Amino acid sequence: MPSTYEPIATTTLTSAQSSVSFSSIVGTYTDLILLTSAADDRNAGDEQINIRFNSDTANNYSVTYMYGTGSSVGAGRSSNISFGGIDRTGYNQKGAGTTHILNYSNTTTYKTVLSTGGTSESGGTIVAYVSCWRSTNAITSITLTPNNGSNFDSGSTFTLYGIKAA
Repeated sequence: MPSTYEPIATTTLTSAQSSVSFSSIVGTYTDLILLTSAADDRNAGDEQINIRFNSDTANNYSVTYMYGTGSSVGAGRSSNISFGGIDRTGYNQKGAGTTHILNYSNTTTYKTVLSTGGTSESGGTIVAYVSCWRSTNAITSITLTPNNGSNFDSGSTFTLYGIKAA
């Protein structure tokens, strides 16, 4: 049986970086899958990874999330913000996550992003995010940043796959 996941690009950091980008994403797939394994240099627990599409920094995103730590649970929502949310990073401990970017090349619908991930930082956090980018533009670039202005650590890995039509 042929594989439906086609590797597009992988980035493994050799030094700390404030962002990671994928550009010139072709529109020949049905969906995108992003795998993250990332740590940060912020000495204060774990934090969200922010995602932006096509360099859009306007307030065109919304995020709904829920999390559990083993000792507490929570949920929240933010609307009209300048980034979507995916996955977690940890200080000197990698968080790992899977993000599905649905219908990324469709030019008639807003873009939905589903993400799950977690880290063992601060006793362990498991998260699930649903983000929406309120644009009908096809996604041609993705930029990832740690939420609190820190850097991704050296050794963090980001891999983007395209899903072939069945």
